[in-house]
Amino acid sequence: MEELFNLTYKDEVEAIKDGENFEALGDREYIYHKDMEARLYWAFRRPSGSHPQQIKDPHPLVSIMAFNHSRLGALERFSILNPQVVADPSLRVKIRNRTRMLFRDLVDNDFTELNALLNLYPIFLPVAIDQLKHGRLWNDRVADDREASRLLQRIEEHQEIDEEILTGMKRKLTDFEELEAPELREYLNRLLEQKESLSAYILTYYQEQSTLYIEDSTLHILQKKQLQSLASRLV
Repeated sequence: MEELFNLTYKDEVEAIKDGENFEALGDREYIYHKDMEARLYWAFRRPSGSHPQQIKDPHPLVSIMAFNHSRLGALERFSILNPQVVADPSLRVKIRNRTRMLFRDLVDNDFTELNALLNLYPIFLPVAIDQLKHGRLWNDRVADDREASRLLQRIEEHQEIDEEILTGMKRKLTDFEELEAPELREYLNRLLEQKESLSAYILTYYQEQSTLYIEDSTLHILQKKQLQSLASRLV
């Protein structure tokens, strides 16, 4: 790693590292330093992760270093990244691993920030698709149905919706098995209210899940008919 940096700045930083206000001193001295190499080393060395201003740095290599060492969330991090980094494939590759990790987290959430980021940088749609298909889900946060529909529409404009994409999407949708009958009824009513803004793929999936739920349930026949009536209007 040392060969990447000007050792003069490394020695300077090491000389102040044991001070009580090490980070504040470093910020004051190096965030706006006239020498790019000083800014680059501080983006790497800053104890609590890079400062947002470092991600905004006018030199793309400093911006890349700061991006990779930041603790900000994906959307905020990309929104302040030096645009040259995304525009130039030879620079974009330098954030490839961190980008994949950030998109894994975005897919693991409700898709709101994922869609916002894709609005900002559509070039990363293939990364989102890959994580939707293959990314491991760490939490149980389901996708917002409207945001999921927006994502499917975006994908459909880019490529065919294949079974892997649908399988990945289904993992993110509400599991009706977890719902009691009144909750399912409320959910179906909400879907019907949102129907015009929802993907046909999603509506079809929920109709199929409703059918399975009703068939496997021990509900009274009138309750079943009520749920069947709601589900039949989804598609």
